[in-house]
Amino acid sequence: MIELIENRLVAKTFEGLEAVLDLELRRIGARNTKIIKRAVAFDGDLRLMYKVNYLSRIALRVLKTIAVLDARNEQELYDGIAQIPWEDWFSVRTTIAVDGISNHSNLTHSRYIALKTKDAIVDRFRNKYGKRPDVDTRNPEVLINVRIFKNKATVSLDSSGAPLYRRGYRQTVGIAPINEVLAAGLIQLSHWDKNEAFLDPMCGAGTIAIEAALYALKIPAGYYRETFAFQHWYNYDHKLWTQIKEEYQPDFSRKIPNIYAWDKSGIVMHKAKENIEFAGLSDFIQTKVCFFEDTEAPEPKGQIITNPPYGERIGVQRPKEFYRMIGDTLKQKYLNWQAWIISSDLKHLRFVGLRPTKRYPLLNGQLESNYVRYDVYEGSKKIKKNNNRHDRDDRLRRKRKDTRDKSK
Repeated sequence: MIELIENRLVAKTFEGLEAVLDLELRRIGARNTKIIKRAVAFDGDLRLMYKVNYLSRIALRVLKTIAVLDARNEQELYDGIAQIPWEDWFSVRTTIAVDGISNHSNLTHSRYIALKTKDAIVDRFRNKYGKRPDVDTRNPEVLINVRIFKNKATVSLDSSGAPLYRRGYRQTVGIAPINEVLAAGLIQLSHWDKNEAFLDPMCGAGTIAIEAALYALKIPAGYYRETFAFQHWYNYDHKLWTQIKEEYQPDFSRKIPNIYAWDKSGIVMHKAKENIEFAGLSDFIQTKVCFFEDTEAPEPKGQIITNPPYGERIGVQRPKEFYRMIGDTLKQKYLNWQAWIISSDLKHLRFVGLRPTKRYPLLNGQLESNYVRYDVYEGSKKIKKNNNRHDRDDRLRRKRKDTRDKSK
């Protein structure tokens, strides 16, 4: 049994950002949204699909569902895929690739699912036209997604192509750069109102500051991208796509608060400036090479969002002291600021010495992370006592461990 589907889309994102994506999609115009793991499903036509690809800051890719079919075994999968009118979507001259995944189903091997799907597609073209599309796993023009769950296969076309975090503005990166979609998600989770100063004091390639500027200036996330996969489909509407891009032209004359991007490394700061300049944002983002502990708050109030370096690979050999430095600098020099820190170093994050007022679990790449908010006010200095308590607890734990080791 096969059912052809119209007007059903799925936007994928990072775990922990599903609710933010749902809100964004509804603002763009999505109907009947449904949050699922690492994604949001919704109803929408061709125009909405184009808009989500162009405007969404939180989506990683947008899938267009075209069919649902039974897939209890390989033959059933092959027969169902072969019934889909692929020639309505692309030609024999189009390069394709297939991505397969399965959960709680008889068919469990993702590569085998992809292979059987590819065979059914190319056999259909060969039977009809005597020719077949070529496979290109590296840079396909059309990417087909097959997800089998409880022996039901959902077949989709990837309308984005290259993941949507590849905005097109980042020319150079440093070590362990933060993903653009995750950076945009951090900003949305923080509820930055675009009325107060914004600072990333450990900016790396400048991604968080750039995403803040794009958000404040209402520059579409896809503004710098050259191509999307839907442009290779037969139903591609060039006129409609042009209208959408004209409708959402950015206004670089817009007044926005000051945005600051700082880093201790001159080499890293040079890379950030290259990205900022390529994006045309040099007038909106102020850069500086400095150590965070040597700085003063650039304005009376503002918001910090930062992804501190982690581990010896990027210069943090004494993490406890490093996080204590962050907390001391905030308490002494950034009163009346709000600070958000994302860190996978869950063990040492508490040495910031401030009481978190919000905490979100997120994945930063493959690393389990916490995204934590600290409200810095005059009374925050008193929390230093908690830091001293943590130190005392650490000393007691070490003492007990030493006693156990000696008794062995």
